[in-house]
Amino acid sequence: MRVRGAMSESTLDRAASAADISLCRCALYTALSLGFQAPSEETIARLGGADSIDALADAAAPIDGQPLAGLVRRLAQMRDTSALRLLEAAYRRVFGHTSRGVAPPYETEYGDIGIFLQPQEMGDIGAFFRAFGLVLDSSQHERIDHISCECEFMAFLCRKQAYALESDDPVMGEQTVKAQRLFLREHLGRFGPAFGRRVRREAPDSFYGVLGELCTAFLEADCRFLDAPCGPQFLQLCPDSTQNVPMACGSCTELCEARDDTASESPL
Repeated sequence: MRVRGAMSESTLDRAASAADISLCRCALYTALSLGFQAPSEETIARLGGADSIDALADAAAPIDGQPLAGLVRRLAQMRDTSALRLLEAAYRRVFGHTSRGVAPPYETEYGDIGIFLQPQEMGDIGAFFRAFGLVLDSSQHERIDHISCECEFMAFLCRKQAYALESDDPVMGEQTVKAQRLFLREHLGRFGPAFGRRVRREAPDSFYGVLGELCTAFLEADCRFLDAPCGPQFLQLCPDSTQNVPMACGSCTELCEARDDTASESPL
């Protein structure tokens, strides 16, 4: 790892360490994004395989020590990951076929957001993405406030922060840290911990229960790391009438295809 610029050895070491932490955080956000998508063979390979889990646990350890790494390792021990059909059935039980499953994976299904404010909240999420030149896949039809989309956005910001540190670009680094802190405060950190607890409660002793527990633990740790406020332990679901809000275009699976990748500066 090389950091450009005239820096002392101690400063270089700190920059390298910070970049490594950013990449570790990116790995955790990427895992959560994949885990909360509709399951696939990739889910089994990356979140159920021993080698992949070992690598992810190694990434989790510097963030919040062995408790977080232990949760990662428990993912591979869940029998739901032994076959795709079992994982698909578990996904349907927890998240359902609509936005109003027992544990909705959509931010605007939680809290005091009314039906008229939901589009505004999703518009705000979209503004974060556009500020960094991200392109959504308009051929897909997932709501932009899906937990997986939001985790993938945070993973992108972590990669961008690591790039800024390695490139000795303090302006880019400040922009990405600011965006992460704001996004956690306004969106993912506000509802994600409560969402994870709901998933854990609704699916105990299962792959998704452990994933929900990991989601809560990691988001709480990341909020502490960035000095961002963390949402409440529990959030009530919005009234059922809010499920009539139209689906937004865009897919979290292609979220982080950036127009100018990490070399461009964000206008934030």
